Parts: sequence; structure tokens; C-alpha cells
Amino acid sequence: LVAESAGAKADVHIDHGYPVTVNNVALTQKMTPTLARIAGADNIITTDLITGAEDFSYYALETPGLFYFLGVTPKDQNAKIAPSNHSPQFYVDESALQLGVESLSQLVVDYLQ
Repeated sequence: LVAESAGAKADVHIDHGYPVTVNNVALTQKMTPTLARIAGADNIITTDLITGAEDFSYYALETPGLFYFLGVTPKDQNAKIAPSNHSPQFYVDESALQLGVESLSQLVVDYLQ
């Protein structure tokens, strides 16, 4: 209507963004024990669905997917209020990266067995 009121024509394309990222239930059930073994069962936190956009969702449309977060907040910070990864104040406790490598590697090994 705005373009029309000015005597112009507008073509509007609405980008609906990424598809929803949803973990495959069977794959999640199969691989959760691996994550619990590597990270400790008390460190596995299951959440409700969240609305973050992630291009991983395109992979999960083609093959069963498992998307998980690796906590990298330093131990002296409250993860609930620490700066997010999109903030210039974001800081990674690099010791957590070893856990990330171990968990991804073991997920592959256990999946293939």
C-alpha cells in the first residue's frame, strides 16, 4: 500500500529464515549415554525447544541430526548472565574445548559401532 500510494509498484519477498532445528528422537536416545559418559550425567541438560536460527537444520532435513550445546562459560561466571557468543565481551573457557573434541569424537565412534 505504501508503494501504491506513491504511484509505484513494489515486489515483496519474505525470507522465512532457517527451518526449525529439531533433534532426531531415536538418534538422541542412542547418543545421550555417550554424552553422559564423556561429560558426566549431571552435566547433561535437556531443554525445551528454543527458537535459535541455525543452518544445521538444513542437514537435519536430509539425515537424522543431533544438535547440542557445549558449555564454555568460565567457572567463575554465571552462564545465565554471561555475555553470549554474539557479544564482544564473550569469553571462552578454552579448557572446555577438549570436552568438545572428546564428545564429538566419541559420538562418531559409538555411532559406528
